[in-house]
Amino acid sequence: MYDIKKRPLGIYEKALPNDFTWLEKMQAAKQAGFDYIEISIDESDERLARLDWSDEQIEEIRSYMKETGIIIPSMCLSGHRRFPFGSKNKEIRDKAFEIMEKGIILAQKLGVRVIQLATYDVYYEESDEETKALFLEGMKKSVEMASHAGVILAMEIMDTPFVGTILRAMHYIKEIRSPYFKIYPDMGNLTQFSADVESEFELGISETVAIHVKETNPGVFKCVPFGEGTVRFTDIFKKLKDLNYTGMFLIEMWADNTKKQTMEEAVETIRQARLFVEDKMEQAGIKVPA
Repeated sequence: MYDIKKRPLGIYEKALPNDFTWLEKMQAAKQAGFDYIEISIDESDERLARLDWSDEQIEEIRSYMKETGIIIPSMCLSGHRRFPFGSKNKEIRDKAFEIMEKGIILAQKLGVRVIQLATYDVYYEESDEETKALFLEGMKKSVEMASHAGVILAMEIMDTPFVGTILRAMHYIKEIRSPYFKIYPDMGNLTQFSADVESEFELGISETVAIHVKETNPGVFKCVPFGEGTVRFTDIFKKLKDLNYTGMFLIEMWADNTKKQTMEEAVETIRQARLFVEDKMEQAGIKVPA
């Protein structure tokens, strides 16, 4: 059973082996002490196919939630890296809207409340004023769709300069004034694009619906082990405590899918990450669990 009185700490789906079933992923998350999983809908054909899950498949996932007590309150919808709203190719933009519409419907059926957006105007094309304008237009239409479903769209603070800081995200928040359009900061990405991460969080705290806890190094945004990067976790947690942030924290990390992992090995890997993060939280004066 989800504990409403506890500060929620989740784990990214990709932190668990790709060959685990959904039931195994939820069981592993539960055994490792997590409260929820963030589902990934990335740019691969395999994960984009999830947008077409049948009602029976969705009900199966929901039954696993009931069985394990692990919920899926957030979705990482990074498929828009391949099909961005800012593309000058209309077919790609049409696909972006299709992905968004299906993502919102899937979120509603699964009980996902926050869809984290891959905040790129374009990724595989060159960015210019036209791509930025097309991106903004796409965001406006997407927020309208999401608001009809009661689902929040949240811009991730990204691993590229386009929206690599909360300050840059606030430009779009001001352009699209909606309770269904918010920010999903990433500690690791912010660290690499801002010299004052604490001030960034202060700027955007009222628009923040969840936070990624991730380790990074300059120019390296994925697969950096906790404790081997440059993110000042304790200082950031102290600032978030001062700002009275009590929402979701999501540990973002990636499993090593080049080798076979047992359930016990996978559980231990993410459990160690949880212990590292909770230690930093406690050093910052945040009671765990709290």
